[in-house]
Amino acid sequence: APAWLEKIGLDAYEYEAGRGVVAGEESLRAVGEAAAAHGIRMSLHAPYFISLSGAVEEKRLASIDYIRKSLWAAELLGADTIVIHSGSAGKMSRAEAMRLSCDTLARVMQAVGDTSIRLGIETMGKVNQLGTLDEVLALCSVDERITPCIDFGHLNARTLGGIQSKADYAAILDRMAEALGDERARRFHVHFSRIEYSKGGEKRHWTFAETQFGPEPQPLMELLAERRLEPVIICESAGTQAEDARTMAEMYRRANPLRQR
Repeated sequence: APAWLEKIGLDAYEYEAGRGVVAGEESLRAVGEAAAAHGIRMSLHAPYFISLSGAVEEKRLASIDYIRKSLWAAELLGADTIVIHSGSAGKMSRAEAMRLSCDTLARVMQAVGDTSIRLGIETMGKVNQLGTLDEVLALCSVDERITPCIDFGHLNARTLGGIQSKADYAAILDRMAEALGDERARRFHVHFSRIEYSKGGEKRHWTFAETQFGPEPQPLMELLAERRLEPVIICESAGTQAEDARTMAEMYRRANPLRQR
């Protein structure tokens, strides 16, 4: 995979461990070595069953072990970021869910010590999930090694089409800069895809060809180039991830001709 990515002009890859870290040390190390050889920047998506806000304490604290194993795998892969879902509020208030999430993250950071791998908290697409922009930024305040993973498709879905213009993207980037005030607002993690939504938020990922679904990638690529921001962008289109990632890369290059990759 790393050799193929380099061949088609891409330079980042997110290793999928959503259903758990099941690969062994030898396999993970081999992928990491290949990625380094071909100039591919790695990240890892941690298991979906992590819940920072779980109401059952035993299950919530089990997430610490899942995160530690994800960090172990990420180190073998040479990844600099793991992506984490924060969970949902369920029957509790969002304030209580956020309190539990902050507590879990504080315990995680104490448990993992001086890791240099960032924990990326993802903005989520369903209205009942934790993961608004402000909630993610609040979770990032727990530790400087916690960084936002901004899924623009998710934000558009949970706001029922709230990203319609370049100004809407700019407002998100401005809010990040205001809340974080450091390099995390320049070198953050991004997921991007067109997403269908209903009144409850996210329903389904689509490809760039399905232009009836938003958000549009072009204004974001222009804005990133104009502001000289340097996020890692992972495309999550439905089945056309590589093709649509190349489209975004070309949009960025056209907006920033001095940038070669």
